[in-house]
Amino acid sequence: MGLFFMIEDQRYIIAMKRRVHVFISGHVQGVSFRAHLWKEANAHKVTGWVRNLMDKRVEAVLEGEDKDVEKVLIWCHQGPMAARVENVEVFGDTGTEKLVRFDIRGPSD
Repeated sequence: MGLFFMIEDQRYIIAMKRRVHVFISGHVQGVSFRAHLWKEANAHKVTGWVRNLMDKRVEAVLEGEDKDVEKVLIWCHQGPMAARVENVEVFGDTGTEKLVRFDIRGPSD
């Protein structure tokens, strides 16, 4: 939800930015989860990154307008057709890394 204010009879809505740290578990590696998440994030103008973890989960940071991040999170609960998502953990993130695009990272990046 954005903030609403008026200046000289003009209406403005300021979009609220949201940044979350996400851990997705289930059968989510070896099914192109990261590539599909990259496409989904870019389709909704969400920045951040995604990577596989050694424990077979997928980790991601998502940042963008609240409504756009929410759309990507909804997608994360389904994943690509070959995936079987069992759990999605979402935490607020206050990281200071500047996110200008959505990247696919290696496990140790």
